[in-house]
Amino acid sequence: MQQVDKDFYARADAHIGLSNQQLSEEAGRGKVSASMMFATARFNAWVSACGWSSAEAMGAARVNTIEYFVAEYRKMLEENLDDYIENFADYMQPEEQRKD
Repeated sequence: MQQVDKDFYARADAHIGLSNQQLSEEAGRGKVSASMMFATARFNAWVSACGWSSAEAMGAARVNTIEYFVAEYRKMLEENLDDYIENFADYMQPEEQRKD
């Protein structure tokens, strides 16, 4: 992943915190995840639109824009999956069940 600014993880943690607050019996992990992904996609579409002076110019860059965001998401997902695989016991198992 690219170099990140000093507040990068704090902002990410704030989004995760909001998602955790939204978890309930009616809105489980899958629904909250879907809402978060939609919000990210919507926000990134807006960020992209801010860089263009017309719908035509934005449309001409559509494929490249999608490829950029999908590639970045893939890198971040791979990094986080690898982190969870490596630290599964610490992240997912209660301390009393760990075999340290």
